[in-house]
Amino acid sequence: MDLGDILSKEQIVTDLRATNRWEAIDELIAILVATGKIQAEHLEAISAVVKKRESSMSTGIGFGIGIPHASTDLIQEVVGAFGRSKKGVNFDALDNQPVSLVMLFLVPQGQFQKHLHTLANIAKLLHKKEFRQALEEAPDAETMLGIIKEHGKK
Repeated sequence: MDLGDILSKEQIVTDLRATNRWEAIDELIAILVATGKIQAEHLEAISAVVKKRESSMSTGIGFGIGIPHASTDLIQEVVGAFGRSKKGVNFDALDNQPVSLVMLFLVPQGQFQKHLHTLANIAKLLHKKEFRQALEEAPDAETMLGIIKEHGKK
């Protein structure tokens, strides 16, 4: 599953307001509710499962990247939201650097292989320096989505 398959421009936040990983997770989950990807009544439960996973080990993997994720039985398909922070988010990252790109995704419960495959694809893509730079310099969500779709095919 490619990153471009689970995102629309409405699921991309070009300037996250969050200052830490918990706020970033809340902001991106709110986008999933606003775009109808998750039901409003599931917001708290989904937020709790993502934060529980994040508490066990930060998904700030270095290079200014955070990939908060979790499995839940409250969704039927893989969903995600992408955020960019111009000032950087304190994510407790492995390299102790602020995070500027945050990709939150959720996988239906019991789809372990899909979860690992999605995580690996996102991490591989975000490790490409030219991809990260293009996203950081993109003027709007539509351009960011185009970059994601273009790089996802390579």
